[in-house]
Amino acid sequence: MAKVVTLGEIMLRLSPPGYQRFAQASDFEINYGGAEANVAASLAQFGNDAAFVSKIPANAIGDAAVATMKKLGVDCRHIVRGGKRLGIYFLENGASVRPSSVVYDRADSAITQALAEEFDFDTIFEGVDLFHVSGITPVLSDTAAELTMTALKKTKEHGVTVSFDLNYRAKLWTEDVEGKQKMLSDMMPYVDICFGNARDAAKCLGYTEGDTDFINGDYSICVDEEHMTNVMKHYGFTHLITTLRNSISASDNGWSGAICTSSGLYQGSNYNLHIVDRVGGGDSFASGVLHGILSDMGAEKALEFGLAAAAIKHTIPGDLNFISENEVLALMDSDGAGRVQR
Repeated sequence: MAKVVTLGEIMLRLSPPGYQRFAQASDFEINYGGAEANVAASLAQFGNDAAFVSKIPANAIGDAAVATMKKLGVDCRHIVRGGKRLGIYFLENGASVRPSSVVYDRADSAITQALAEEFDFDTIFEGVDLFHVSGITPVLSDTAAELTMTALKKTKEHGVTVSFDLNYRAKLWTEDVEGKQKMLSDMMPYVDICFGNARDAAKCLGYTEGDTDFINGDYSICVDEEHMTNVMKHYGFTHLITTLRNSISASDNGWSGAICTSSGLYQGSNYNLHIVDRVGGGDSFASGVLHGILSDMGAEKALEFGLAAAAIKHTIPGDLNFISENEVLALMDSDGAGRVQR
């Protein structure tokens, strides 16, 4: 069992029932989730010792968020309680030709004002195998960026492997793009395992290769072996891992992924998914791959484990992936037909 720490924000998610639009809704369904919280929850369910580090308000909503994580076996001892509010996002579930839509209400949330000195990272990282964070957290505020960088520096003092999901979110990149790219680029020397591809690197890190247009050009060049390898070598990653999603509609997607190491690039199995809820799918993928790496499965099987974990997540409402390691392994060994288990 590996010991893992994630750092980030958990948010309150409010959604109209079913596939209603915001304008139709008279009530909202409640879920809790956030990139790093989702990863911690999945890793805990896979049997790892997973801790989530955050700042969460000391009120009833904060209590409910913490209780959600504890219910899934996540260690919440290092969560600091305080701050003004829990971040909120509103999700309108799409269907067929209508995409899902997200509205954020996270300004001045507790994590955006969390100070590095509120956390004892020497204690937090004692005996830890892996630290995971995403590019979402540091772009929330200057203090969140400082908190993330402080944690990254501490990982190297404690010999902790670092996983970083670039996790580009356009609505968080409307201002000071170059400043945010430099800030995230300064974090990359601390990163061992990166989730992303050449397009993500171009958007989040300002990565370039001559005249190649990774942002507006053909997506296939962003995930081919040559350019994935170039990104990996440029930043010194041991692994560069990406999802490969073919959006047929908001309800149906093709799903695969690829992992690049010093041994080359491996593309995984393809899944045809009918989507119940795609939010958290990428986090389930990341947690599955990380579990595979931490379990010494090897790069190819780790990728397959991540793809299967995320495929199942697409069938589960909410941000969090309520599945076990055995369920993922069973899908990997099946034809994916979803037959009743008797």
